[in-house]
Amino acid sequence: MNIAVLVNLRARKGSEGMGGLVRDLLPRARVALTRSLEEAREWVDQLRHDPPNLLLAGGGDGTITGLLNELRAQGVALPAIGVLPLGTGNAWARVTGAPRPQVALKQIAAYGERLPPLRPFSLVRVEGRVAPFAGTGWDAEMIQDFKNQLASAGPLKSSQAGLRGYLGAMFTRTVPRHLFGDGNPNVSVYNLGGSALTVDATGAVRPIPNGGEGALLYQGPAGVAGAATTTEWGFGFKAFPFAQAVPHRLSVRVYGAGVMEATRNMFRLWRGEHPMPRMHDFFVERLRMDFDRDVPFQMGGDVLGMRRSLEFDLAEESVQLVDWRRLGRLLQA
Repeated sequence: MNIAVLVNLRARKGSEGMGGLVRDLLPRARVALTRSLEEAREWVDQLRHDPPNLLLAGGGDGTITGLLNELRAQGVALPAIGVLPLGTGNAWARVTGAPRPQVALKQIAAYGERLPPLRPFSLVRVEGRVAPFAGTGWDAEMIQDFKNQLASAGPLKSSQAGLRGYLGAMFTRTVPRHLFGDGNPNVSVYNLGGSALTVDATGAVRPIPNGGEGALLYQGPAGVAGAATTTEWGFGFKAFPFAQAVPHRLSVRVYGAGVMEATRNMFRLWRGEHPMPRMHDFFVERLRMDFDRDVPFQMGGDVLGMRRSLEFDLAEESVQLVDWRRLGRLLQA
């Protein structure tokens, strides 16, 4: 089997030692240790001449998202991808049941020359880029606040990493800014595709009356508004619990509550409980969000700047990810 492995040395747990472990366990694999997008781009360019069957990506969601978009940009057919959780949130790694990177590499080596079991994932597309999730509002602000906090932590950086640092940034930066700021922006959400669906209080999927193309699905405040094809944002936060409930549709959520109500309900939101007051769920092929002011925008955990209007749609291509849970069961059988 033709295997390629990328280790992002800038990821939270990326290291030269991880690269050495890859070479020991998978001696025939093509390995790249990268520190920048440019280095990853050059490596992808080399893969064009002999595309891998399996690409193991060591990093966080931003690493995986960046790789997907580089492969697409350079015309490389998307290989099967195995996520090695070296990042911070590791949403896709959690959803696919990825074990510690050392264990994952040993499992791939033990499975031999066969392609491991795979699980298909659709992709959100915005502005020509794809990702497992994308959104605006507090999520994007918290990501940027977390990164700013890390950048200013100096020798205390390690203590500010991970979930503790993320929550610290949220309570010391994001929440106070909203408490004393202008409050939530308002958004108008328009359906641009086939008839939209929603989910009722029991969790059953239902059509939206008059929810066809051009319909105004929601108008009002939005603390968070986004779309996903996977249930998690990272850290086990089930931000989109109904993702994949409807095949070939994006799961879209708009949360209209203020920051104090969201903080009081934080653990319910984290678990993906349903129903939640002021939570609005839609299943669509394509939609547009128009905001009454510029809002921060993120894709796959990377903040891409401010936007006033965004169009989300379901990408034509999907990606096959290693199903680590099934692989583990097969190796134990």
